[in-house]
Amino acid sequence: MKRPIPISLLELAIITQDSNATETMQKTKELAHLADDLGYKRFWLAEHHNMAHVASTATVVLIGYIASLTKNIRVGSGGIMLPNHSPLIVAEQFGTLATLYPNRIELGLGRAPGTDSLTAQAIRKDFFEESQKFPKNVSALQEYFSVENENAKVRAFPAEGTNVPIWILGSSMDSATLAAAYGLPYAFAGHFAPRQMFQAFEFYRENFKPSQYLNEPKTLACVNVIAADTDNEAEILSTSMYQMFLNLVQNNRKPLQPPVESLSDFMNEMSEEARFHVNQMTAGSFIGSKETLIKELKDFINLSKIDELMISCPIFDHQEKLKNLKLIKEVMEEI
Repeated sequence: MKRPIPISLLELAIITQDSNATETMQKTKELAHLADDLGYKRFWLAEHHNMAHVASTATVVLIGYIASLTKNIRVGSGGIMLPNHSPLIVAEQFGTLATLYPNRIELGLGRAPGTDSLTAQAIRKDFFEESQKFPKNVSALQEYFSVENENAKVRAFPAEGTNVPIWILGSSMDSATLAAAYGLPYAFAGHFAPRQMFQAFEFYRENFKPSQYLNEPKTLACVNVIAADTDNEAEILSTSMYQMFLNLVQNNRKPLQPPVESLSDFMNEMSEEARFHVNQMTAGSFIGSKETLIKELKDFINLSKIDELMISCPIFDHQEKLKNLKLIKEVMEEI
């Protein structure tokens, strides 16, 4: 295991109860500043739609905003849902970002719509057909970013020659297959769908084909990490996350809720079916004091053999979330 492995942050700009998008953008800015100061490697933002309490819908705009406010941290998408967009437009947008912020912009690509089926149809009528063209559209993006595209009839300006790094994102074996075949780095969404994570990483490593972009496999796991001074404090903070996933399961569109006093009581109040789904979605979560997290994350890194760790931390209180970033950085320095 590489010591220490890089640590990064996935931010969804989730609006908390009694807050709004304006306040959330301010909080996102403060998180980015702190992550940059602490030496986090990446700050990724995710594309979601028709979710009243997720403020990262215009992902490209927010990436540019965060990049303009930071100095060293790499800013990118975790991810852009490619079937929603024309590869040409994505290349133009990210080529522009890469021109403004050289060597700091990267493009994580997903195949899902990032929303419900009705909204996916509102984004583009042929979403299903485009999702089937995902591998072909990844190749098209690579072409638009390359210098070799200068003789093509359709060109993406100012993307040409920027060679924006592309990551394949996923939560299943399909994404692992594509990342391995294309010789691209692979990031797994363990923060909400961890079930196939270890299997996908193993398949990716075993089937990886070196490319002009990458000589050897490169893996990143995104997991939920919530740290506090004690295990009990961290568990209480985590109850906002568990409420969030329960609301997702029940299609109950609420902002991020404040924590409750007892996680066990909250879980026991759920129906058996809801509890099953919430437990599945949160299985890739690490919650506790520094001492607990040092042990658990070290075991996870050794077992998964990942090259990088990215965290998601749906914490209600902004000051606690800022503290969380500091504690996790300290944890990673001791692993």
